[in-house]
Amino acid sequence: MEAVKVGLLGLGTVGGGTVNVLTRNADEIARRAGRGIRITQAAAREYNAEAISGLDQIEVTDDAFAVVNNPEIEIVIELIGGYSPARELVLQAIENGKHVVTANKALIAMHGNEIFAAAQAKGVTVAFEAGVAGGIPIIKAIREGLAANQIEWVAGIINGTGNFILSEMRDKGRDFEDVLAEAQALGYAEADPTFDVEGIDAAHKLTILSSIAFGIPLQFEKTYTEGITRIERQDVAFAEELGYRIKHLGIAHKTAKGIEMRVHPTLIPERRLIANVDGVMNAVLVKGDAVGPTLYYGAGAGAEPTASAVVADVVDVVRALTTDPENRVPHLAFQPNELSDLPILGMEDVETAYYLRMQVADELGVMAEITRILADSGISIEAIQQKEPAEGDTQVSLIMLTHEVLERQMNQAIDRMEALASVTGPVMRISMEQLEG
Repeated sequence: MEAVKVGLLGLGTVGGGTVNVLTRNADEIARRAGRGIRITQAAAREYNAEAISGLDQIEVTDDAFAVVNNPEIEIVIELIGGYSPARELVLQAIENGKHVVTANKALIAMHGNEIFAAAQAKGVTVAFEAGVAGGIPIIKAIREGLAANQIEWVAGIINGTGNFILSEMRDKGRDFEDVLAEAQALGYAEADPTFDVEGIDAAHKLTILSSIAFGIPLQFEKTYTEGITRIERQDVAFAEELGYRIKHLGIAHKTAKGIEMRVHPTLIPERRLIANVDGVMNAVLVKGDAVGPTLYYGAGAGAEPTASAVVADVVDVVRALTTDPENRVPHLAFQPNELSDLPILGMEDVETAYYLRMQVADELGVMAEITRILADSGISIEAIQQKEPAEGDTQVSLIMLTHEVLERQMNQAIDRMEALASVTGPVMRISMEQLEG
């Protein structure tokens, strides 16, 4: 059969990697897909031609709409990123009857409902495996491999930049700002690292995972998001002393009250496998009612790991070209008319255990004041550590671990503790999760 002609939007890191993988593994990919796959046209304003194999076989233009409007192109790969013009390009490609493969998690999280509706109306596929956890085939695993299960919860390290920073803080006792500067120098973090360190990137990905796991519409605006900028090296060290690791997690949990979707720093017992995922690596833990906990680990970013997922999606699309649209795997795992309207819980309604750290005056009665506030708020203490003050210091660090309690109750208790004259500065609080597996 004639090779499928593909148009590529973007020749940056992932775009270049995608061309390289398709060129290097062309024969193997054709054997898997049942026919050849060839990028015939690409849109890019800037690119490193020397780093891309087979570029001489591709027509390169600076007009992305020329690619999506090219009648010979059957599949469009969108690797521009961001919300616009990516949204307009993808919708135009769909309107033209073309299948779309994208690595753009922000686009799917924010505009996926609109895009999937348009794709269903036109009978085309939008594939987005590369949008979550890079080379880890987590979307396929949940959507297809775990299709027999009711998914109970998903928890993942889904941003490599944040994981690198926390790993360095723990292993080398470094400060957040110091490690962030190194991450930027190494290319792990952008010049403006907000999306990574404030959890926005992870929230985009968690929004997608939640929809696939629980069969709900994409609802990024309801995902609770908290970054790692307030984590200090002493918190990382204290957690280690207590047998925990601090990880920046995305957690989606189906409860009797509704769905939790939250991104925040989390203490995990150090014996858990996911607690030992370090550096820029990603890992996702999924609990199904039949299979139990399953762990997926690998490179969450990078040229060829992400290209691996992009090309796998292209292969899937090619395999399905002759399949009736109603018989293809649904975009969000569940049939479009079967998505649930389960409520999304606000963070104040989430119940979890907590790590608390505060600086208090080194004097009699302080501990009694604090424990009384916690008791009045219905908060049970699991463990307490009080550090010895340095010579001549009048303040000490007080560390507590609590049993599970509603976030609302904890916030109220923290407000009362911070109002005490004996508590100097804000109270640090970090959620704790046991996470089987």
